[in-house]
Order: sequence, then structure tokens, then C-alpha cells
Amino acid sequence: MPELSITNLIIGVTLLFSIRALGNQELFYKMKFYPAVMDRRDQAYRFLSYALVHADYLHLAVNMYVLYTFGNFTEDMYGLAFDQKGKFYYVLLYWAAAFTSVIPSFEKHKTHTWYTAVGASGAVSAVVFASIMFNPTAGMGLLFIPIYIPSWLFGLLYLGYSYFMAQRGRDNIGHDAHFFGALFGIMFTILLNYRIGIAFVNTIMGQ
Repeated sequence: MPELSITNLIIGVTLLFSIRALGNQELFYKMKFYPAVMDRRDQAYRFLSYALVHADYLHLAVNMYVLYTFGNFTEDMYGLAFDQKGKFYYVLLYWAAAFTSVIPSFEKHKTHTWYTAVGASGAVSAVVFASIMFNPTAGMGLLFIPIYIPSWLFGLLYLGYSYFMAQRGRDNIGHDAHFFGALFGIMFTILLNYRIGIAFVNTIMGQ
């Protein structure tokens, strides 16, 4: 019997909820991240449910494409690094990142009734950056642009861009979640096994 892919399972569940919510405004409202409502009511479930719904089909497609591209590799590496606990740690990586990546946004916007957010970007960023920890010299680039740089350098530029854009706050993209999700992916992986961090540094230093 083929081994269950947690990545594919997450993608399947996310597709089901997202497509359903795009056709059901009441469900979409109940699941999205809404700090002002969460602060007044007991709706902590939104710290996770928001990652299962997306703003539109393009938003959904991009997140699931990136998760598929990097998720199966990260899941396999977690299996190699942590054996039987690998899949459990991978699930924990994804959902703990979804939760923690929006805590700063919650604190920032819990009095702003206009602020809401949806999408798995924070969790997906954690998966991408966990993959970078295992393979820092792999070529990475933007979608549909055939220019590749080492993944560690791409990650560094991405963190800088996300931090800068989060400080500006002039668009409708959750740069905070991208930034903190990425940091979570790095720190969580290192905390599970600090030798992964050492190997990462040695690899980019050419040792």
C-alpha cells in the first residue's frame, strides 16, 4: 500500500474548503481571520481555519502549487531526519506555522474592524523555508521567471522583502504572515535537530 502523503492530504482538504467557501459567503466569513471579532468573542479556531480558505482561485492555485512543489520534498526530508516521527513533525510544522504566523497580525489589528485575512501563505512559507534548511544550494526563482539563485540567498531576499513590505503596509497581502511563517519554518526545524542548522551553515560556507 502506498505511503500516505501528508502534503497531498493537506492540499486536498484545503481545496475542498476553499472551493466551498468561495461559493458560500457565510462559510467564508466564519472561517477567515478576523482579529477584531476574535478579540471580542471566543473564536480562537480562526487562527487555523483561515488557512483553509482563499480570496480567489488564483490565490488558492498559487499557494497549493508552491505547497506541492516544496511540501513533498520537506515531508520526505522530515521522514529521513526524524524517522517515524517525521510525519507528525511535518503536520506540526504546517499547522503550528499557520497559527503562529498570524499572532503578530492579531496583536496589530485586533482593534481594526476593517482588517481580515485568508490563505495558507504563512504555513506554506514555513514549509518552503524548512526545505531551504535541508537543501540550501538548490536553485530557486519566481514563478514563470527562469532565473535561479541558491535557495539560501532567495530565502534571505524574501525575508528582507517581506519585512520591508510588512512595515509599509500599503497593499492587501499578508507580508507579516509570510515573514513570521518563514522564520517559524527555520526555527522549528533547527529546534527539532540543531545539527540541521550546523549542516546548513557548513554548506553555504562551502565546507
